[in-house]
Amino acid sequence: MSKKLIKKHQLDIGLFYFYENFIVAEIKENINLNFESGKELFQLAATYYKGITPYVYISNRINSYSVKPTEHYKLEDIFPNFKGYAIVTYDGISQKIAELEKLFTNRPTHVFNTLDNAIEWAEHLIFPD
Repeated sequence: MSKKLIKKHQLDIGLFYFYENFIVAEIKENINLNFESGKELFQLAATYYKGITPYVYISNRINSYSVKPTEHYKLEDIFPNFKGYAIVTYDGISQKIAELEKLFTNRPTHVFNTLDNAIEWAEHLIFPD
């Protein structure tokens, strides 16, 4: 899997780094992330991965924001090539919230303490040994 950055996008909701098989998302402080606020991100994902290239979404939670976890199901229907969800947390409270979010997805989901570990997991998920 290529770790070469394809393109970086600054959107109203945050900063997004698109790679060949994964997205690293850094959502802005105090954003309410839901299906409506994420529309531009979803359009970019559809453009880069074209419904066929497998990819993992990595949420690098450097800021505090809210997520509507029940909307994960909508994404799974729209993006069959979305293979997994990694959440990188930096404190105990964020980690507990992320563990709860895992209950609302049918895709492989894992919580990490470092971005490097999340990327490594994404690689193994997309290209298992």
